[in-house]
Amino acid sequence: RNLVSNSHDGMEKFNAKQQNSRVCILVALSGIFWFLIFYFHFTVLSSSTTTIQPEHISLDPIPSKFEHLSKDQSHSERLPTYQPLPHEESNAKHEAKNYPFLRALKTADNKSDKCGGRYIYVHDLPSRFNEDMLKECKSLNLWTNFCKFTTNAGLGPPLENVEGVFSNTGWYATNQFTVDVIFSNRMKQYECLTKDSSIAAAVFVPFYAGFDIARYLWGYNISVRDSASLALQDWLMKRPEWNVMGGRDHFLVGGRITWDFRRLTDLESDWGNKFLFLPAAKNMTMLVVESSPWNANDFAIPYPTYFTQLKMKTKWLFSFAGAPRPDNPKSIRGQLIDQCKQSSVCKLLECDFGESKCHSPSSIMQMFQSSLFCLQPQGDSYTRRSAFDSMLAGCIPVFFHPGSAYTQYTWHLPKNYSSYSVFIPEDDIRKKNVLIEERLKQISPDTVKTMRETVISLIPRLIYADPRSKLETLQDAFDVSVQAIIDKVTTLRKDIIAGHEDEDFIEENSWKYALLEEGQRTVGAHEWDPFFSKPKEAKNGESGSSSTEFAKKSWNNEQKNRS
Repeated sequence: RNLVSNSHDGMEKFNAKQQNSRVCILVALSGIFWFLIFYFHFTVLSSSTTTIQPEHISLDPIPSKFEHLSKDQSHSERLPTYQPLPHEESNAKHEAKNYPFLRALKTADNKSDKCGGRYIYVHDLPSRFNEDMLKECKSLNLWTNFCKFTTNAGLGPPLENVEGVFSNTGWYATNQFTVDVIFSNRMKQYECLTKDSSIAAAVFVPFYAGFDIARYLWGYNISVRDSASLALQDWLMKRPEWNVMGGRDHFLVGGRITWDFRRLTDLESDWGNKFLFLPAAKNMTMLVVESSPWNANDFAIPYPTYFTQLKMKTKWLFSFAGAPRPDNPKSIRGQLIDQCKQSSVCKLLECDFGESKCHSPSSIMQMFQSSLFCLQPQGDSYTRRSAFDSMLAGCIPVFFHPGSAYTQYTWHLPKNYSSYSVFIPEDDIRKKNVLIEERLKQISPDTVKTMRETVISLIPRLIYADPRSKLETLQDAFDVSVQAIIDKVTTLRKDIIAGHEDEDFIEENSWKYALLEEGQRTVGAHEWDPFFSKPKEAKNGESGSSSTEFAKKSWNNEQKNRS
């Protein structure tokens, strides 16, 4: 038994050793297996993922007022597509999809959609911001019943054709400050409206900003003047559409000069409201009939005016319709009137004496039609409606300040201003260095003919078509403005995705950016700098220098021109 027992114990010890060795082998194999898994994951897969490039959206920017290109790069050589760093590649595609406006950008890629990249979303504002003002149209002007000018979709009453200057139908006595309602009514006929804001190239705010301030400019405190502007800001900033770009894709129209919306202080005696200084308005784009050369949130669009056919032969070399400004020592109007009186080839309509024909549309247009050149000095501010009246009659404008047209209507007029106008610096008139008659006679007949043809070709871009009809082929002032806004917003969106920043942009030099030549990136000294020295604030704290005086004189002149 002892022998058997010893033998049995030996067998158990042998089996135990054998089992232990098997366990060790299994543990070793398991370790090798997991080592290979980790090696494959961190070495093979990791190296292969770094070679996979995510898809990138085409980010080629569209030229705009604020585009900056390098000195060696022209518009034909677009800025390169943004390429993320290696550590950003894994989430670059995901981040691109986070832009809420990406869907709107992609609509332009659909070539079968004629509205791709052109959709406009219109805010449905409470009626107090627009239609209610029309119902109270008698309060829109202190001195005259403005209701007649809001008829016919903002075109005003039909023109009487007593002198046969106009065609029999279709022409209206349009007031120069009714572009708010004209533009909004044209927008209702825009072919690419959408109720889906996610595909909109831009967002329109149908606030009658010009009408709002016009009713409160005289005799109202700043709380009343600012009330609608503040209420609009509050309404907009609560909308989901606002959050897409913080309002930078929004635009609106204020059919007055910019100075009516730029009150610098909260003094009761200061002029206008502060709409364009509100945080919301600084992000939006406002279309006005005269913009500020020192600010980036407004752009100038043409004054509403009459449109007439060219029926008469020219018999005057040049003409001038206007009044002197004896209270303004810087005005050259007195010298222009004197030169015109002394010339046998100049037609003058003086506007400050009794029953003036200056308030008769037919008299004004008849004179412009019969003149080759029309003198257009500064009005009560930089610009004046007369410049557009004259061009619509086929008369070549003569400007004396670049702010009267060249730096204002950059969307609607050629950059090459000498192709359609004559420029004589104001100082040349003040110092009597130039006789206008002699200067104009130096221009050859062939050149005059070419300039006049250019002026006539510009007419469709300078008028607002009847909001109740549709231009099938030609683009009017509304179409040009809307497309410019779309281009501006599209460029901004692409630049946001690409990470392009206008870090060197100087807002006080805003007027210079639209004048840059192709390939230029930054602005510097300019020959027109003396014309745009920014006015200093008045000593009493008012924004009273020239900008406020511009606005006050413009408003006072409305009393003289009431009809």
